[in-house]
Amino acid sequence: MQTSHLTHTDLVSPFSFPRPLPQRQLGRNGPVIAALGLGCMGMSEFYGSSDEAASLATLQAALDAGVSMLDTADMYGPYTNEELIGRAIRRQRDRVLIATKFGIVRDPAQPQLRGVNASPAYLRSSVEGSLRRLGTDVIDLYYLHRMDPNIPIEDTVGAMADLVAAGKIRYIGLSEASAETIRRAHAVHPLTALQSEYSLWTRDPEADVLNLCRELGIAFVAYSPLGRGFLSGAIRSPEQFDADDYRRHSPRFQGENFTINLQLVTQVEQLAEQYGCTASQLALAWVLAQGEHIIPIPGTRRIANLHSNLGALRLSLSQQDLQRLNAVFPPDAVAGARYPAQVMAMVNR
Repeated sequence: MQTSHLTHTDLVSPFSFPRPLPQRQLGRNGPVIAALGLGCMGMSEFYGSSDEAASLATLQAALDAGVSMLDTADMYGPYTNEELIGRAIRRQRDRVLIATKFGIVRDPAQPQLRGVNASPAYLRSSVEGSLRRLGTDVIDLYYLHRMDPNIPIEDTVGAMADLVAAGKIRYIGLSEASAETIRRAHAVHPLTALQSEYSLWTRDPEADVLNLCRELGIAFVAYSPLGRGFLSGAIRSPEQFDADDYRRHSPRFQGENFTINLQLVTQVEQLAEQYGCTASQLALAWVLAQGEHIIPIPGTRRIANLHSNLGALRLSLSQQDLQRLNAVFPPDAVAGARYPAQVMAMVNR
């Protein structure tokens, strides 16, 4: 066994985490918040059956632990996830930074079909709906969820800037935008955050977006930092997924791709065992180590997983640790696209 250079502070159990939580700044001009946020999408949809009572308990546990940012979107549910967050923060609005999104349009008859609408008119109606469902008079961080090929980004961000001036939103973000689009948007109004998928098994942002965000002072909010749960090691077979779990249709969770990717995760588990932490904690620590401007938002519906994820904040990875992780999980080793073809066409625009 190689000697570990990873350091930790009193990581006596997978559920211990530092108090207070380490902090990071949300962009050059944004607030200082906890270094890990909470992705809330799976509490309402996409990952099988939901349990509102358990989700509300987890949301409360997150706030009590010091988590600052709760991430949602109008299309999660659709709409029901924002309503859930609204119930969770009632009478404690000042404890949370609310991040939500607009722009993805779903067909009521066939919710799996999606389009994008980033027109200023749709933006104005969307923000009013989100404010109402969240039960607040201002959204802290408002993202354009996907880029609309029919609407110049300057028009959308200009309209979002009007919402800042009107006090409806505080900060502007984009999700899954290309480097060129980020530059164009930032020239209209400073962006506070760029949200994209990033983890050991999704390294796309390393090509240019990560460094661009650092250069422009934009926070990089990493969603699915645990590879939609796969990097936890808890998923051993596609048969574990509920019938309505979207991962049943995700290329990385199918057939030979699943087998190849599971072998990679097994190596991460073995490395985590040497370090005395969980695979999830090691994977999150890896994301955190890629830059101080990065804020991961792992999602969970369970308090135990929440506390375990926060335990990653006790870990500090050396360059040797990072090299070992890259050796067992090289950037191009993952098998399969991260989304089906129709959805992949909507990213990095």
